[in-house]
Amino acid sequence: MFQAAKQTKLQKSDSAHIVSVDNGSASYRLSLYDQPPLYDVTVEEFETSALDRLRILAEIESSAARNRSWDETKQVTMTQCGKYLPLNSNSALGIDVLEERRKDQLGHFVLRLAFCRSEELRRRFIRAETTLFRIRFETDDSNERRAFLDSKDFNWISVGAEEKERYKEQLKHFISSKTDLDGAFQSEAFYKVKWTTIPDLVEKRKVFLKGGYAYVPAREQASIIYSAFEERLEAALRATSRAIPLVDEDMRLNPILDNLAQGFIAGIPSDWVASAEATGEGITADMVDSLAKQHFPLCMRVLHQSLRKDHHLKHFGRLHYGLFLKVLGLSIDEAIAFWRKSFAGGPGSDKFDKEYRYNIRHSFGLEGRRMNYPAKNCLQLHSVHEAGCPYRQLESSPENLQSALLSSYSAQGLTINDLPEIIAQVKKKSYHVACTRVFEITHARSVRKGEGLSDGESVTHPNQYAARSIELEKETKDPKMKVDNGV
Repeated sequence: MFQAAKQTKLQKSDSAHIVSVDNGSASYRLSLYDQPPLYDVTVEEFETSALDRLRILAEIESSAARNRSWDETKQVTMTQCGKYLPLNSNSALGIDVLEERRKDQLGHFVLRLAFCRSEELRRRFIRAETTLFRIRFETDDSNERRAFLDSKDFNWISVGAEEKERYKEQLKHFISSKTDLDGAFQSEAFYKVKWTTIPDLVEKRKVFLKGGYAYVPAREQASIIYSAFEERLEAALRATSRAIPLVDEDMRLNPILDNLAQGFIAGIPSDWVASAEATGEGITADMVDSLAKQHFPLCMRVLHQSLRKDHHLKHFGRLHYGLFLKVLGLSIDEAIAFWRKSFAGGPGSDKFDKEYRYNIRHSFGLEGRRMNYPAKNCLQLHSVHEAGCPYRQLESSPENLQSALLSSYSAQGLTINDLPEIIAQVKKKSYHVACTRVFEITHARSVRKGEGLSDGESVTHPNQYAARSIELEKETKDPKMKVDNGV
């Protein structure tokens, strides 16, 4: 089982420090994660290390859902790893590689706790983790990769010269050289493994089978390693699932683990919000209509259209839309003006001040507990029944979802021919992938298919969608801004 439930002490203090470190697990950039963390961590570190890793895994799953090529998937993953989970080789200068590996190890083992709870979650976690391992394997320093392989037992048997010569005629079929076949055969090493451990090579007929063993040429050695990683992780997850009640006793961890388990559905919101609010660019109440038509994601467009049609929104609709507009740059005075105007024909001035003005000021942190509430991200909107994510709420009514998409985005280039691809992602419950694809289609002049918001990143927050859309419009009007931003 993941022993961090017992061996990692979760301190309430914010000043918890490393007590002991298993240096063997940090010797190489690559890891089979066969040793659990053995140091104290805070609850905050427990969560943030897992969230940063889950950002990477969610983007890997998004790449699979969007049918990205292997090269595209690798590039997107490496870019996201550079932002959230850097992991350098031992030869890197001026970098604390031990700290990077400490975070990598901790995040992996925390996610084991979150994703061990069902067969479906285990399957998705194994697939994403194996992809991440493969990308790191392919991009690792060759000398360090060899040292890593030499330090592990992958249950393969080197084929000796006599055995190799005995099956020469069969093995020669798996040599890539077309010119000097005999010379290439002599230089090629072969390994024996149980054929059941490498079904991909067996299926593609890339190995010679004899007596229950597969004879694998050295150039296909990576498949043995990937299969071993997958097999060991699956066994570890099953062991963890049997011992998960021990973790459930800690009430601080359950909400964190439940939230992490939802990460594949909506992706993990990035840290972009703080930088967006720091731009200082405000909007006025009169600008909201035009912004909604050009830049809002479907969830906020639906709320805006309902507000314009009915001159009213229910409580959670007002809450979610109000916080979205606040983060977008609507000041408190403009927010009061916007909502007063939107409710025209509804409550009088006195009733508006009595029933709505306080709540608006409260959301800005000016009343009550005086907290400056953030806007809801996609993951949070997926969990609510009122004014939540339309892709999720209309999943069982594809006709209504298609009508909503066409009415909202046909003026921006979305056509009926685009709908099957979007609906297919919704049926897979990849709601944020569907939303990202809508963004790409409606911003086709600036964004290529598969590029997402930028660098392949998917939509994980309504404000992230709107902010990037507004930014692209500014870049179109002012090409110099594109250069200045390093785009």
